[in-house]
Parts: sequence; C-alpha cells; structure tokens
Amino acid sequence: MIESADGIQLRAEALDALDAILPFDRRDQLAALLTNEDVATLKHLAQQGMGENTLRALASDLGYLEAWCGLATGAALPWPAPESLLIKFVAHHLWDPVERAANPSHGMPAAVETGLRAAGLLRADGPHAPDTVRRRLTSWSILTRWRGLSGVFGALSVKTALKLAVKASKRPRQRKSKKAVTGDVLAKLLSACAGDRLVDLRDQALLLVAFASGGRRRSEVAALRVEDLVDEEPVRTDPADKSSPPRPCLTIHLGRTKTTTADEDGHVVLIGRPVTALKHWLAEAKIDTGPVFRRIDQWGNIDRRALTPQSVNLILKARVKQAGLDPAAFSAHGLRSGYLTEAANRGIPLLEAMQQSLHKSVTQAASYYNNVERKNGRAARLVI
Repeated sequence: MIESADGIQLRAEALDALDAILPFDRRDQLAALLTNEDVATLKHLAQQGMGENTLRALASDLGYLEAWCGLATGAALPWPAPESLLIKFVAHHLWDPVERAANPSHGMPAAVETGLRAAGLLRADGPHAPDTVRRRLTSWSILTRWRGLSGVFGALSVKTALKLAVKASKRPRQRKSKKAVTGDVLAKLLSACAGDRLVDLRDQALLLVAFASGGRRRSEVAALRVEDLVDEEPVRTDPADKSSPPRPCLTIHLGRTKTTTADEDGHVVLIGRPVTALKHWLAEAKIDTGPVFRRIDQWGNIDRRALTPQSVNLILKARVKQAGLDPAAFSAHGLRSGYLTEAANRGIPLLEAMQQSLHKSVTQAASYYNNVERKNGRAARLVI
C-alpha cells in the first residue's frame, strides 16, 4: 500500500516539533519511514523528558526497523513483534561469512540489502556489529514497553539465536576511534589551532576541556552551557606543597549523561590550562550565557546555537588533518579513550581516573589500563 504525499507531509510537520533533537536533514526520511503511531510515541517520550541522545538513537533505530521490516515482510512493523520476527532480524544481521560464500540465501536476502542500501540505511559490508544489533533490539524493546505492550525480547529462543549468531558472525569488535588522542597527540592538535582567530580560540578550548574533563563525549561537549560552569577557589599545582603556584579551577555540571541521570547531576573539575583557555574563548566571543561552543562562519560571526555532536567530531578531524595525522584514524571518542590511556601512562590509579571520566563500568575503563600495563610489564619481554 502506497501512502499519500499528504500523510508523509503531515508526519514531517509533526517531526518539526522535535527539530531540536532530530536532525532536520533526516526529517523527510524519517517521515517516510515512520508511522503516525511512531511519531506520536517519539513526541510522548520527548514530553516525558527522555534524554536527547537516547531519543535521537531511538528515532534512528525505529526508522531502520520500519524500513527493514517493510522490505523483509512487506508490512509495517507490528506491535508487539512476534518471536519469529525478532529471530528473523537477528538472522538477517548476524551471519557466518563462510556460510554466506557457499550459500547466498544465508543471512540478509539480497532484495532487503539492496533496498536498505538504496535508502542510505545500510553501509556495513558483511554482518553487523553485535553491539549494533543488541542496541536496536533494546530500542525495539523500549518502544514496545512505552506503547504499553509486552514483548518477547527476553524469550530463550531469542537469546539463544542472538548468542549463536554473534558467535557465527566472527566480526571483531571495532573501537569507535582507531587511535586514542593521548597527551602527545593532543599537543599536536593544539599546535594546529594555535592562533588568535576566534575559531582557533574555540577549538583550543574545546579540545582542552573535552580531554581534561575526563574525555567527555561529543554530545556532552556540544550540550555544555555557561550556566553549567561554576568557578571554584584556585588550587595549588601540587596539593602537598603549600608554596606551589595556584591554578584556576572550575566545576562543570553535566546533568544527565549516558551513564548518569539528571538527579545524579554528574560533575567534573577542571584545573589550570583548560580553565584559562575556556575563559579566554568565552571572553573573546562575548558569551556569558547559553551554549559554550558555537558555530563560527567564514566571516568570523558566532552563531547563537550550540555546535552539534557531529560538528565536534568534524572539528577534531579537521585539526587532526592540519596536524599532519590521518583523520580516518581518529574520532571524537578518541578523546575519551585517550584520557584513560594517558592516565594509565602517568600511573594515575584507575578509580581516580574514573571519577573524572565518570565511567560506571570498571571492566570497560580497565581495558585501557590493561593495554598499557601489558606494554610496560615484564611478561611480554621474556625474549627481548
């Protein structure tokens, strides 16, 4: 059944109410993929105060699920989804490359793959990353519950299918940034944006704040507001030496993050150079309220709106290129992994570093420390 253009336009207009959350350039695509009930659910979630990043991810996943289901079954996504459809989703996205070579019908059907690629929704070659599949199943489950329905996402058959499919897909886990922005890399990036232009001052402050505040996520950097900054009394460079010079200090209140809630009010402390760079940028840009990091046009005019998370990533990649490094090897997440790697290199205890990075998972944070310890330890040097 082909829907009228009027129906799609009405959904596009309804999505305009979420334009602060959903990318405008995807509005028309989402309007074509989602149903009226989907849009109503997203608006309800926004009104209930769901975090912007979570809502953005749910909208993206919902659009993909609707497109996949339409191509795979010829019908809109059913609510609640039957067990067989969940297993079909797993089978289409996690499969054995060796078996696929011998049996073309294994995995995602060619017609479904072609349709998703034509819509710009599928870019990966080979099976999907297991984390992506798990995230979309989780989004599917969340949206099912918010519609007041009970799903079968916890069914043994679904869990077993997912476990076996992950094992068969043999896709190695990929880091969000191939290389970490460690201290030496950060120094090169700061040299690349050394200058008195507003864009240089902004990028210096952005890089220093993002790194020194524990490797903040690009969404957290983009969402930072002047009202989140609280000046503190200066602190000593060496807390144990009362004669050491004082350094400026401020606290950043992050509110709700990926690993905290608004009630927890996550916060981190900045000391020294990052504080100086941040205050210099705000003073020169004449920003005393609202978003801290903003777009600057080619004539040096500063926008009133905040940078987008994608803009933060592009800024980092641009400075990486100017520093003579490979932009493909770095992303904004490299600031987060780089902070923990640098902390491990300098012998800072893991739990102390986690207080700044706000990691909740010791296992995840420890992975960066483990890599450093293996390289610096004696076990790998038995036959040097």
